[in-house]
Amino acid sequence: MLRSWRTRLRIAAETALALDYLHSLAHPPIIHRDVKSTNILLDENYTAKVSDFGASVFIPPGQTGIATTVQGTLGYLDPKYLNTGTLTTKSDVYSFGVVIVELITGEKPISNGRTGLKSNIVQYFVAKVKENRNNCVDTILDSMVFRDEDEMDQIEAVAELATRCLESSGIKRPSMKEVAEELARLNKLNHGNYKALKNSEESKRLLDESSSSSHENVKHDRSSYELVEYTTYDVMGYDTEPSVSLT
Repeated sequence: MLRSWRTRLRIAAETALALDYLHSLAHPPIIHRDVKSTNILLDENYTAKVSDFGASVFIPPGQTGIATTVQGTLGYLDPKYLNTGTLTTKSDVYSFGVVIVELITGEKPISNGRTGLKSNIVQYFVAKVKENRNNCVDTILDSMVFRDEDEMDQIEAVAELATRCLESSGIKRPSMKEVAEELARLNKLNHGNYKALKNSEESKRLLDESSSSSHENVKHDRSSYELVEYTTYDVMGYDTEPSVSLT
């Protein structure tokens, strides 16, 4: 179980950098199409590696969207993609937003959550953040997470970022690059100096240092895992969610 907020934030930042690499630096660019917590592997140091590219597709030159059979995992699927069959990089952004929700709340996307009833934790999360933008941590944060008082603003910033990733309209969502930049900035900043540094040029310098190694967080085939023992990323010990293909 991941008890430290700092560790959860680092996992989010490393995963975002890997997805940004797929979208921005791979040739041709790649849409993962099945971003979820159980496709994020952790080594003994909790270093995150994105895995399982079985559903991934290349983005043809000059195109931003691809009409395709809907494939992915329920609870993580972009509603726009689910309804139209048009896949874009913003579909990965939505799915990653769900992963952030898991990291913050410690709950699966669809589960017997805090109400005790089967519910969509994403809808609950977005509603709570919008109701209490500057004081939402106590209502959304996993009670098992260890965090300092200085990290409260940081958690609120990540929660706000997650709600932007979960916008129903893909156009309103940030790019994976913007998400990766914000998480890298938050991850690199000293927790004690977060308020003082959050808008400073120092954050940009720290981002540049971390971005140079983003490709190290992408693993394309299972043979590369044999040298290091990995475990599936899992906040609370949940079973793997099955992938689905919808027609």
